[in-house]
Amino acid sequence: MSRTRAFRSTKRRGRVGPGVLPVDLYTYAKLPALQRIGRPVKHDLANWSVTDDWAERVPVTAAEVDVFEAWFGDLFDELFGPCR
Repeated sequence: MSRTRAFRSTKRRGRVGPGVLPVDLYTYAKLPALQRIGRPVKHDLANWSVTDDWAERVPVTAAEVDVFEAWFGDLFDELFGPCR
């Protein structure tokens, strides 16, 4: 096979030279749209309800309090006033 014929066949296959990226580099990442099963979601907020299933008292350790005071102490002082 001659050199020009080999060059033409690689060019025809869509090969890209070194240092040049193809235009459709990320086309593999496009996912097909998922179809939902069942009724569509209603966006009428009048019928929504919020359920609070937390316990009356939530146990918190001293280490957790220290972490919140370290990270959010300035914000807490701004909102609730300085510590006594």
